[in-house]
Amino acid sequence: MQLSAIFRYPLKSARGIALSEATVRPRGLSADRRWMLVDEQGRFVTGRILPALVLLQVLSDASGALELSWPGADSHREPVPAGDGQRTTVRVWSDQVEALLGSTAAAAWLSNRFGRALRLVYMDAEALRMTSDQRGHPAQPVSFADGYPLLLCNDASLGALSEALGRPLEMARFRPNLVVSGAAAWAEDQWRVLKIGGLHFRVANPCTRCVFTTVDPERGMRDEDGEPLGILKRLRQRDEGVIFGVNLLPMIDAESPQRPLGKLRQGDRISVLE
Repeated sequence: MQLSAIFRYPLKSARGIALSEATVRPRGLSADRRWMLVDEQGRFVTGRILPALVLLQVLSDASGALELSWPGADSHREPVPAGDGQRTTVRVWSDQVEALLGSTAAAAWLSNRFGRALRLVYMDAEALRMTSDQRGHPAQPVSFADGYPLLLCNDASLGALSEALGRPLEMARFRPNLVVSGAAAWAEDQWRVLKIGGLHFRVANPCTRCVFTTVDPERGMRDEDGEPLGILKRLRQRDEGVIFGVNLLPMIDAESPQRPLGKLRQGDRISVLE
């Protein structure tokens, strides 16, 4: 098995960026989901309620600054806020995080694009959010991702799902960080510990899926047939919900819990250790 694709999402729910390699940190891939949109009450805004977010193109430089692009509009560059800048309490599910507030220019640019009041926030090193795990794994730091540092999907499972549905599905609907090739369909259900390249990861749990999977990544609109959520409910229903892909926890050095863990590269070998 090998790592066939790597994706980073600098802004939660916006379009992803394909990478040939990426640095892994305790919170996940470097610069992954460190930015997020919130409403006036500080609640996170995602493609579940604003499907067109998937059309927002985002570039991120080495500093973490964003370049936001929208068809037919001038782009906007947003630097990383200074550490002593204004903080605001934001909510991701039931978690509250003290994030840095982005510029008023970014808020205006985004609000004009999407027709509703939006603010941009950034998670710096001081903004702490931890995983909340029901399977006994120790809590670990996480970004603005839904719940875990990394999401891995199996391209053979996508193929099996597409075959069952009768039409090809895009992996972009499932927004993985890592894609494995060379495994049997649904083999990920049995994995517990993986070695990818030189790094080790614990499989936290299956990833439960939601209405966001029904958003066409090219149109920024929900498909009227409600797929692939419908076929997932028929084939992949579990007690916790419908599942596709697995959430990963990087194995952190207890002596240096904040340091980068290493790099992943496209083509890295993937081994199942447990």
